[in-house]
Amino acid sequence: MDVRTAPARLRSMPSWLLNQVALPAQRIIAEALASVGARRQHYSVLSALEEFGPASQAALGRRCGIDRSDMVALVNELAAAGRLERTPDVEDRRRNVIAITDAGRKFLSELDRLLQDAQDDLLAPLSSQERAELVRLLGAVLAHHSG
Repeated sequence: MDVRTAPARLRSMPSWLLNQVALPAQRIIAEALASVGARRQHYSVLSALEEFGPASQAALGRRCGIDRSDMVALVNELAAAGRLERTPDVEDRRRNVIAITDAGRKFLSELDRLLQDAQDDLLAPLSSQERAELVRLLGAVLAHHSG
């Protein structure tokens, strides 16, 4: 659908606009991450480990909103690439603690740069002030509906 020819009623609805913008946003982000063999979930997991420190696989999955079965495969992928490590939990040997490695931090920095370029691409028509305001407003709407 060409948004310029969509009915005015639709073009005036924030929910419709958000959905329309989400499509190119997802494509731009997915392409940027794929250029280095990464996915959105890789970025989420590495970001959470960098920001909050080591965590159990289950806690990490909950924090990132990743299903348990998907989390296993994701941790295996990142561990095989040397971007995170699993060690037995000293309090519960049945559980592993996941931690980011130096290679994971380096990769996360690369992903940060790629994603910043992708954000610039997505928000190209907006000034830096408009971008900051958009982030603030979207954050307020999300916070309202998240709790």
